[in-house]
Amino acid sequence: MDLPCLNTLADGSIALRLHVQPRASSNGIAGLQGDLLKLRLTTPPVDGKANKAVIAFLAKLLKIPKSKITLKSGHQSRSKTVIIKGVEAEHLVQVIKGCIQ
Repeated sequence: MDLPCLNTLADGSIALRLHVQPRASSNGIAGLQGDLLKLRLTTPPVDGKANKAVIAFLAKLLKIPKSKITLKSGHQSRSKTVIIKGVEAEHLVQVIKGCIQ
């Protein structure tokens, strides 16, 4: 099963579209919201802290360095797109499915 929030780019990196809920009670993946992956973060959306928390959360989840994840769009929005390098799409799908269930 493919996830609608995930696209593999020409260079092999992955674009992941997110809906970020700041100030949540806990960090975690809350499932799909439309064609976006809903990510809950305890961090408030102040001074880019939520953006840094998105990158830190995904890096820890995927066990990759934070430098492999780039926030492409949505710096001031709840809807964000991150680019992930060095991870196979199938691995990412399995990790996300494991968190949703």
